Amino acid sequence: MHSLSQSAPASDWPPVLKALWYDANGNWEQAHNIAQSREGTREYDRLHAYLHRKEGDDWNAGYWYRRAKAEVFRGSLDAEWEELVKLTLAER
Repeated sequence: MHSLSQSAPASDWPPVLKALWYDANGNWEQAHNIAQSREGTREYDRLHAYLHRKEGDDWNAGYWYRRAKAEVFRGSLDAEWEELVKLTLAER
């Protein structure tokens, strides 16, 4: 089983899951690059919203939540990260 303690995300993971791995391992910029790579795709826009919320940019996060047609997440950042992982795995 691959986990956050590995040196890189598994090559067969979907890009959004890889982005969440990068984020959890302190590489916000790489996660953001992945989010931007398919702008206009709902799951990528939702990831983009989370990343800007984490960054503290609530205005920009709100924009991306609207683009993703998602409610602004009201729980903790950790809870939102876990929710995104679950949503991504459910789509596999």
